[in-house]
Amino acid sequence: MSTVTVYDHPLSPYGQKVKIALLEKGVAFEAPMPDALGSGVTAGEFAAASPRGEVPALIDGDVRVFDSTVILEYIEERWPDPPLLPAEPAERARVRMLEDTMDTHFEAINWGMSEIRYFGRAPGALGEQMMATAGEQVAAWFAWLEGQLSDREWFNGDRFGWGDLSVIPYVNGAAGFDFTPEPGSSLADWHARANARDSVRECAEAAAAVAFDSPAVSLDQVKAAMDAGLFKREYRDHRLEWMIKTGGLSVVQDGLEKDNIRFIEPFSP
Repeated sequence: MSTVTVYDHPLSPYGQKVKIALLEKGVAFEAPMPDALGSGVTAGEFAAASPRGEVPALIDGDVRVFDSTVILEYIEERWPDPPLLPAEPAERARVRMLEDTMDTHFEAINWGMSEIRYFGRAPGALGEQMMATAGEQVAAWFAWLEGQLSDREWFNGDRFGWGDLSVIPYVNGAAGFDFTPEPGSSLADWHARANARDSVRECAEAAAAVAFDSPAVSLDQVKAAMDAGLFKREYRDHRLEWMIKTGGLSVVQDGLEKDNIRFIEPFSP
């Protein structure tokens, strides 16, 4: 049996979703970090699997799948037990909508805060204002998530699943910027339960180790590579929207002038 490979960066919430799903299903996998990730220049097996040059990308024998949502669909069909989607169509639609919301609207906030705090895109008063606005946005999404959780134990329903693995990487990401659910709230209780799971804890620990403890790929090293023109942060649609609506149009203009931001180009034949 071939080994499943998930090209990944431990800080990627999209990659964390995929790894949590595989861990929950007991599927063994390797998770190498691609060379030159984020540079916009990729090659080899990773480039063949991920024409956007993004993680995650999954390889299962001759099968290559990119995009975290498509990968989750593949995992659910390839290894159906235990199921991560609810049984009822309406409930499946509910958790898929939850995933889409987190992948676009919430991810953009965490990503934007990284641009400001770790990559120095908006120094001084502009950065302070944008971080304050981001905090207001996170609080509003936490209120929405509280309503989505309602009286459920898990976002997925009566057991941990697709809905939960789609939310936890982003709530943990916001917590890294000191934005956490209101103590005593249902969302805070869920947050603690989710982080107690082995699959979630393993991914969170890997992310923390890479962010600050790994000299070769720490956030400081990535920033140094960006400042040297060796790394370009990707400004996909929802991220670009967030940056502009939160007051960072000058950030985008500066990144274009310095050529340290990138957009997706047409795939090679």
